[in-house]
Amino acid sequence: MEYTDIGMCFVCGKRNERGLKLSFEFDREKKSIKTLFRPQEWQQGFGGIVHGGFLAILLDEVMVKLSYEVGIPAVTAEMNLRFKEPARIDRDIIVTGEIIRETKKIIYTKANAKYREGKIVAEAEGKLVKVANS
Repeated sequence: MEYTDIGMCFVCGKRNERGLKLSFEFDREKKSIKTLFRPQEWQQGFGGIVHGGFLAILLDEVMVKLSYEVGIPAVTAEMNLRFKEPARIDRDIIVTGEIIRETKKIIYTKANAKYREGKIVAEAEGKLVKVANS
């Protein structure tokens, strides 16, 4: 199977008319990545609170996108997610990810979602399985 960006990713795809179309900043030296998420009203669960599924998507995205940015295609095998507090839809959220270590087959990552002033609303650890484009 070929793992190729066709522009339809829900989070970053520029061709996906229903997608978030987020842009990312990548730091090759630190093996880290970040994006800014500005929640919209339609992305809430309970009144004024971002639906947890959106936070999960964003945390997963920064971890996987980072693997591709460093030239190691991978897919999520496992993600452990902790919600620290409800994320409000009227606050910008910065989502960051970094690679912790890697083995022959696995990339270990972590990510967090936080307000601009640094208060973390959710965090995750991921295990990504390296894939070969064939």
